[in-house]
Amino acid sequence: MTQASTNQTPQDAVAAYKRLLAAIIDRRPSGTRQRLATALAKNRSFVSQITNPTYPTPIPASHLAQIFEVCHFSGPERQEFTRLYARAHPKKMLAETPASGATVVELPDLGDEMRNKKLQGLVSAFVRDIAKLIEDEREKGKRR
Repeated sequence: MTQASTNQTPQDAVAAYKRLLAAIIDRRPSGTRQRLATALAKNRSFVSQITNPTYPTPIPASHLAQIFEVCHFSGPERQEFTRLYARAHPKKMLAETPASGATVVELPDLGDEMRNKKLQGLVSAFVRDIAKLIEDEREKGKRR
């Protein structure tokens, strides 16, 4: 470990991963910040805060998977970001990414938390029913 990283303050460590995130977003197509805000169900100002190294606001670990997906992190970018994030937040365990084949569906904001939860429940139930139907058909095919 270098002397600079040994003397790094928590704010410096947070700023390091924010600088990387900002650089990655700047290399992405126009509209990436808005897509990220929508995926996180936050205002665009929140995205500005989590990408600005001068703001001490840390990025919640629960948002990382969506950030990696929406911003299309490459493998090396993700590894470097994860390394910097772990240095800034050594006590936080980072969740694993969804299994390959998992898909995130972005639902529209209906402007009301209860309606948003109902829509999410309906879509989740629909997907579970489809998966069950496919599994039932697969099992039915095995019997033949």
